[in-house]
Amino acid sequence: PAPMLASLRPPLCTALRWAVPGLLASFHCSAPRFRPARVAVVLSGCGVYDGTEIHEASAILVHLSRGGAEVQMYAPDVPQMHVIDHSKGQPAEAESRNVLVESARIARGKIASLAKLTTADHDAVIFPGGFGAAKNLSTFAVDGKDCKVNREVERVLKDFHKAGKPIGLCCISPVLAAKVLSGAEVTVGHEEEEGGKWPYAGTAGAIKELGGKHYVKEAVFSLTPFYEAHVDTKNKVVTTPAFMCETELHNIFDGIGAMVKNVLKLTGK
Repeated sequence: PAPMLASLRPPLCTALRWAVPGLLASFHCSAPRFRPARVAVVLSGCGVYDGTEIHEASAILVHLSRGGAEVQMYAPDVPQMHVIDHSKGQPAEAESRNVLVESARIARGKIASLAKLTTADHDAVIFPGGFGAAKNLSTFAVDGKDCKVNREVERVLKDFHKAGKPIGLCCISPVLAAKVLSGAEVTVGHEEEEGGKWPYAGTAGAIKELGGKHYVKEAVFSLTPFYEAHVDTKNKVVTTPAFMCETELHNIFDGIGAMVKNVLKLTGK
């Protein structure tokens, strides 16, 4: 049928023109067949205890790449709450670092200030986890349910929500949506520690206190499609537990893949 012919690659279109003169006269075969989803990824530093969880960020980027998305990374240009010596798990008292500068390590230098992120330029936004989401993007690590969210982070969440564009979050970062988007449905996994398997299970209670709705999800693959991610279809918020669970790295990777796939699906691209 004619509509299908318009999507054919240019060399085949040329051949068809020669074979059937005039058949494709009304179609522009040199035009792109589709426009990939443009996704913003918001980082919060570099390192699980004071910034972005690096494995989560990498998993998000790999799944976005496989999904054919165009990616631009952003981070707020602000000082970190503090710097953690990851070899000791303790604050490095004499050090101070900038969130944007540290995030540039993960982005291989290709990063912009969060103040430049707009919905007009992107079809979706994704927030990896790591304590930076609770320390640098918000004050959740210190203030819990009474936390404040970075002004630019709050703006981005509200703008994407208002525009009806999907928002993906993993690990601890769903607290941002729970705080900013009243009534948003999210998951951080289970609501009980279960012998240490879910060491941050108390976060689920905090999400409820923030006004969010929490849904129990696994961090491992099950026969139920995308069981590792929760999709709030009304608010277009997609979340997955990631490292909220003590499990193998491939389970974290697959759960993040479920989140990314659903985010891309919601873009309609």
